[in-house]
Amino acid sequence: MTDTSLAARGVALDLLRDVLRKSVPFDDAFDAHPELAALQPRDRGFVRLLVATVLRRLGQIDEMIQASLAKPGLPKAAIHDMLRLGTAQLVFLNTPAHAAVDTAVELAAARNAAPYKGLINAVLRRIGREGAEMAARQDAGRLNTPDWLWLSWRSAYGTARTRGIVEAHLHEAPLDITVKSDPEGWAERLGATLLPTGSLRRPPGGSVIELPGFEDGEWWIQDLAASLPAKLFGDLRAKRVFDLCAAPGGKTAQLVVQGAQVTAIDRSARRLERVTENLKRLRLEAEVLAADAATWEPEEPADAVLLDAPCSATGAIRRHPDILRVKTPDDIAKLARAQSRLLARSVELVKPGGTLVYCTCSIQPEEGEAQIARLLEQDKRMERWPVTAEELGGLSEPINEAGEVRSLPGMLADLGGIDGFFIARLRRRPN
Repeated sequence: MTDTSLAARGVALDLLRDVLRKSVPFDDAFDAHPELAALQPRDRGFVRLLVATVLRRLGQIDEMIQASLAKPGLPKAAIHDMLRLGTAQLVFLNTPAHAAVDTAVELAAARNAAPYKGLINAVLRRIGREGAEMAARQDAGRLNTPDWLWLSWRSAYGTARTRGIVEAHLHEAPLDITVKSDPEGWAERLGATLLPTGSLRRPPGGSVIELPGFEDGEWWIQDLAASLPAKLFGDLRAKRVFDLCAAPGGKTAQLVVQGAQVTAIDRSARRLERVTENLKRLRLEAEVLAADAATWEPEEPADAVLLDAPCSATGAIRRHPDILRVKTPDDIAKLARAQSRLLARSVELVKPGGTLVYCTCSIQPEEGEAQIARLLEQDKRMERWPVTAEELGGLSEPINEAGEVRSLPGMLADLGGIDGFFIARLRRRPN
């Protein structure tokens, strides 16, 4: 094994520890790791793929490890993580058996775990022989889904829909792109599929910054579902729009391209730096303001408000499998309270006769349908403005009976799927 190969797996081991035992979001842990910059791009890509695969397939992996141990009970945490990394390579990443096993054994030696080399070697060699058969017998979607999420989704959507959700999570999401203009032309240049909504779709993987048009600011990465809220305001030319909780700025960019005068607000100055950087690359202009949307007082209300509220992000597990491991039911309750406050405040920020679009990348009803039902019951100034399939490029599957958008992983399978999202469009009644 090369030194770079050992270093990459060492970084992966650290990242797995940070996510599983410290509940650090994977992207944050990845960006903060001090040794990552020293790795070659190919090794960095391997680290990301390896850790994401373990997080995505953790239930399956742990069941295989348990079945392959000579005695019941799991080894201590660091050894368990080394076995997880090795199993992911053997069963799901098609790493040659000798490479996956040897690197795991050498990693144990490098991390002061030499007494466990024999255990690691024996377990991984067995999984190398039997892992494919084990995986074929497993209920993969159920095993990889924490009980509390499975039960909440089954209660909300039924068993069949929940099966579709958890099976969609087994696969890496495609790369979706929003263009400033000429989607047909850019689809051809990027080798992408043009989706009915105007988004472009490419297979996952590869270097985004090396694709045509990135440096020239002609497009940005944005999931199909995330691109929908900004499309629901109608004609925005010369209208004032507040984009609340705006980072990282994809929806801000859409609103600007549509001709709006946008104020992008986020309470995190650090996250707003990314909004500013993205707008600069895209050659777009918006007012960027660090403020708490729940207490911010503008000089006057806006024609339209987009509230992309902080949420559990359970709709984005295809892209962020660490969500399965770091979120808890307590998080949902806390976030729902914050969403209620932000939603109530957003009503005050939109003019009478204006439009409010509320969205979350969550598939928890507490963060979506329940929020809107509560608001409409408590504040008679607001009314629903139902979304139509024509506004979504003819896509009717994600629209619920109330005229809200409720996309779920597993929907639009013929197009390559979609993230889970909730979107409600409201209108403030004229005074």
